[in-house]
Amino acid sequence: MDIGISSFVWVSPFSTENRDIILKAKEIGYDLFEVAVEDKSLIDFGQIKKYSRELDIKLSVSGAFGAQRDISSDNPEYRKIGLQYIKDCVDIAHDFESPIFGGPLYSAVGKTRLVSDDQKYEERMWCLENLAEATAYAKSKGITLALEPLNRFETDMINTLDQAADLIGEIDDKNLRLLLDTFHANIEEKHIEEEILKYGDLIVHIQGNENDRGTPGTGHLSWDKIKVALAEVNYQGAIVLETFGSPSKELARAASIWRPLAESADILAQECFEFYYQQFKS
Repeated sequence: MDIGISSFVWVSPFSTENRDIILKAKEIGYDLFEVAVEDKSLIDFGQIKKYSRELDIKLSVSGAFGAQRDISSDNPEYRKIGLQYIKDCVDIAHDFESPIFGGPLYSAVGKTRLVSDDQKYEERMWCLENLAEATAYAKSKGITLALEPLNRFETDMINTLDQAADLIGEIDDKNLRLLLDTFHANIEEKHIEEEILKYGDLIVHIQGNENDRGTPGTGHLSWDKIKVALAEVNYQGAIVLETFGSPSKELARAASIWRPLAESADILAQECFEFYYQQFKS
């Protein structure tokens, strides 16, 4: 299992100027660096790919879905922008040789409302229409889309793995699968290990975060049970730390990050790697 870390741990938004954090990740021991694409105009992807290859560290790609990238929005222009953003990130993943592109593909982070059944149905239909096209595009590039449930405070659409699996089932394509984020699952699932056993054949990527998004192993998540469940389903993907050291104002608002989650990003990255290595590789 590859051990990875997200650019979000150090900076938001990530840019070419921040490439030194890839070196930090490599020096700590990480196998993989996950590029969160908030503003692609800030990133020279060719340079980042070349640099990562020189360091011999793998790359993966995750998305940042604001209001204007919402494929289930009642605004058709936002749906169009959201679909194009997913396609752009698929292209980036293909160039980086990342097998997946992941995130809450279905809606905007922070979109939380109580809506009528009719509106919910209409938004789901918009989502399915665009998600089907995005999946077909990903398939043409050899990339798997990894759909991530978020907790109830960050979305009103897909909160549980059951809900995500239902949506994936409606598309019914092997290039659309599940991303498990243990922070969100800690809020929404009864027992994370049981969900892993239930959906092990669908889970292609894991963002392994503690219950408070702080250092893994310092909270109340049942990591030993998670480890056993992942071994039982023969999970072959990566486990990536995704927390937020210096979130942008937009990200802080969407994810409700109001205080530092660790003493420093560097300390968090080091302590996380040590825990993950002991837990999953030793």
